[in-house]
Amino acid sequence: MATTAKSATKKTTSRTTTERGKVKAKRNAAEELRELFVDGLKDIYWAEKALTKALPKMAKNATSQELASAIDEHLAVTEEQVARLEKVFALVGEKAVAKKCDAMDGLIKEGESIMEESEPGAVRDAGIIAAAQKVEHYEIATYGTLVAWAKTIGEQEAAEQLHMTLEEEKEADMTLTEKAYNTINFDAAEADGTEEE
Repeated sequence: MATTAKSATKKTTSRTTTERGKVKAKRNAAEELRELFVDGLKDIYWAEKALTKALPKMAKNATSQELASAIDEHLAVTEEQVARLEKVFALVGEKAVAKKCDAMDGLIKEGESIMEESEPGAVRDAGIIAAAQKVEHYEIATYGTLVAWAKTIGEQEAAEQLHMTLEEEKEADMTLTEKAYNTINFDAAEADGTEEE
C-alpha cells in the first residue's frame, strides 16, 4: 500500500511539473544535428579567416615564384570563401561568428615551424607544400561533412554554396600536388643529394 501511494505521488508530481512547464521535452536528433552544423560553420569560418593571415607568410617564404603565385591565388579564393561562409550563415538564419578551430590553429603553427626550421630553397618549398596540403585535406573533410549535414537538415541552398567551396579546395589540393610532383620535391631531393657529396 505504501508503494502504491508513493507511485501515485510520483505521477502527480511529474504531471504537475510538466503542467508548469518546468520539464523540457528532449531535443530531437534534427535539432542536435543543426546545432552541430552551425558549430561546424563557426569552426571553419575561424579557420578560413586565420588562413587569410597565414597564406601571405607562406607565399613570402616560398623560394619558387610558381609556388608563391599559387599561394597568392589561393589567398584570393580563400577571401571569397570567407564571404561565401557569411552568406551561408545568413541563409541558415545565423549570425556569422567565428569559433577558434584548434585543428587549423595546429596546422598553421606546424607550417610556421617548418618555415622557421628550414633554409630557404627547394626543401622549404616542399615543406610549405606539405603544410598547405594538410590544410587542404582538413578543409576538404570539413566542407564534405558540412555539405552532407546541410542536405540532411534541409538547407539545400547552403549545401550548394558549401559544395562550391569543397570543389575549390579539391582543386587547390590538386594544384599543390602538381607543383610538388613536377618540380619542387625533385629539386629538394637533388639539393639533399648535393649536400651529402
